[in-house]
This record gives sequence, structure tokens and C-alpha cells, in this order.
Amino acid sequence: MTRVARTLSVPEGVEGERIDSALTRVLGLSRTAVVRLLEDGDITTSGQPMQKSDRVTAGQIIEVLMPQEKNSEAIPLTPLEGLRIVYNDDEMIVIDKPVGCAAHPSPGWEGPTVVGALTAAGYSVSTSGPAERAGIVHRLDVGTSGLMVVAKSDRAYTFLKDAFRNRTVEKIYHALVQGHVDPTVGTIDAPIDRHPKEDHRFAVVANGKESITHYEVIEYYRGVSLVQVELETGRTHQIRVHFSALRHPLVGDLTYGADPVLAGSLHMSRPWLHALELRLNHPITGEAMVFQAPYPQDLQESLALLSDAVLP
Repeated sequence: MTRVARTLSVPEGVEGERIDSALTRVLGLSRTAVVRLLEDGDITTSGQPMQKSDRVTAGQIIEVLMPQEKNSEAIPLTPLEGLRIVYNDDEMIVIDKPVGCAAHPSPGWEGPTVVGALTAAGYSVSTSGPAERAGIVHRLDVGTSGLMVVAKSDRAYTFLKDAFRNRTVEKIYHALVQGHVDPTVGTIDAPIDRHPKEDHRFAVVANGKESITHYEVIEYYRGVSLVQVELETGRTHQIRVHFSALRHPLVGDLTYGADPVLAGSLHMSRPWLHALELRLNHPITGEAMVFQAPYPQDLQESLALLSDAVLP
């Protein structure tokens, strides 16, 4: 076991919080682990040990002396259970993100983050962009599982941000939606913006941002459809909003009109949505790369219930 010093700049998303709460979010560690580091004097600012009651300010420089196991034969495990490293090199890292993890810290979110989990695991990510979004070039919702790419170098950050902006990255999702979608292949071209009355939701609105979703039905089950979705644009909640607008909300997506009885029958407590495949060019070599992530257990179990025809 070795100890490694991590120097962090406090992101705006946690400004004003107590140090134990802020680092729990930013580092992806448990609060107990952060408190232990504080009690041992392993968290300092300006050379002075910090106390649990200390509150942080945006841009404040904090040094954390963290324990880290070394294993030359394997990629280090992250402290966030369920987060899997799919690919890693000097320029970028591709992860399979579990449900319940945000891409980065933000006001009101107190759970784990991708940025924090990677930092805690000893990965260095790009410092380009806002501090709380270090290395983040695209996002998945907290309730969505699957593939994300994070930039480790500044040049990779610039390349990948441009690639997503220019729509040269292919993002393929699988979703389970209510009802039988007809036609079986189609494109949803409908602008999206904030819901006019509910800030936590988005909606198809006439003056919204261009939003284009391509889909193809993979299989019909009783009362639901498994669809493959390819995003041409990347708006917040795009897949959820578009299928809700078609009156085919994602199974389990109660925010956008899903049937809670059906969700309960399939043991779904979140939207049935998974980022299955990511196709992009390597930011430095230009090599065409394809990554895939299998369904997590909850999605597999819901499909098994459908296959066994146990729905009421």
C-alpha cells in the first residue's frame, strides 16, 4: 500500500459545503473514509489540516493524501461500486457507468460522480473546461447506465468535445418503451428545451433546440417494445422526451409518464435505458474505435420477466 497526494481545485458545484460533504461528492469516497482522512490530518489547505466543519470555496486548493494500491497486472479498481473501466490510455478513459452516479458535481446532487470516482481511483483527467466537469466531454443521466468517454489530456478534451459537437461520434442506446412502436424504423425530429412549467423536466417545444433521434424496433414483447436508438444530437433527456412525446414513454420513467404498475411488474425503479455502444476516432491516432457495454443486472432481469410472460 502506497500513499499518493492528490491536489484538487474545489469545483463551483460544491461551494459552501462542509469539507466532508464536498469531498464525499468530488472524490466518490464514502463519508466515513473522508472523515478518517480528516481525523488523520491527511486533508490540508495552504499547508494546514482541515476540520470536518470547515466549508469550502470555489477554486480553493486542497491536498488529499490518499491510500492507493498498486497492481501492475490490472487497472486499479475505483471506489465506486459497479463502475467498470472499459478502455484506458494516456489520452482518454472509457467507462461503463452504473446507475445512481452523476457525470460531475452539481448543485443539489449529493451522490457519487464519475469525476470523483476516477480521481479517487488515481486517474488524472484533463483540466480543460469548468473545474467541476474536468475531462467530461458528454454526459449520461444519473438514472442511465452505460458507456461514457472521459478525456485525460487537454488535447483529447478539445478533440472529443469537437467530435461530439460535430456529430462524428456514434452513440447507440437500447431502450424498453411502453406499447408497440409503429413504424418499426423511424426518426424523431422534434425540438427540445426546458418544460415551460416544470424546471426539472424537458419537453418538445416549438422554439427548442434541434433534436434528432433515430430508432429501430429490436423486438416486441407483450405491451412493450425493445428499441435500438441512435442519437444524432445530444440534448438533456432527449430519448426520454422524444419517446414520451410519441406516447411510448420508457418503462420505469415516471418523470415522463411511464405506468408505475408496469414498472413495478418489471422491477424497474429507473428508466429502462442503456448506452450500449460508442463509436469514435482516437483523439491522437485517429484509429476508429468501437466500445460496447452489456446490460446491467436490473435490465437483464426485467427482460427475463418479459420472456417468462409473468406480467399481469
